[in-house]
Amino acid sequence: MAFKLNRSSKEPISEINVTPFVDVMLVLLIIFMVTAPLLTVGVQVDLPESSADSLPEEQEPLTLTINSKGEIFIQESKVEYDKIIAKVLAVSKNRTDTRIYVRGDKTINYGRVLEIMGLLSGSGFTKVALISEPYKER
Repeated sequence: MAFKLNRSSKEPISEINVTPFVDVMLVLLIIFMVTAPLLTVGVQVDLPESSADSLPEEQEPLTLTINSKGEIFIQESKVEYDKIIAKVLAVSKNRTDTRIYVRGDKTINYGRVLEIMGLLSGSGFTKVALISEPYKER
């Protein structure tokens, strides 16, 4: 018994093989999932935990970071203590209503963090806030 095919053997196959396309898309998805969190990392700081609610953000805030060595960073650039106000004013375009988040490592002296917050407040900045990690149940 011979079976006859509907299609002749000389007719081209017009189906698209999507398997390689799906493989490439999955690899790209994995690459973006791995690299995306790395793009948001700034200065490495071990923040203290807090159970307070997070604040809504309408615009990108200015971040001032104090790491465990006591070094001060505005965004990701290192700044000397005596040049903090000049740099913050330059970055904020002389707007003292700019929201400034202070990120202090939990091993740093609390007085050092308050000293820098006082320096910012004394210079006319009205929206200065501390950043902490969300509280984790243990």
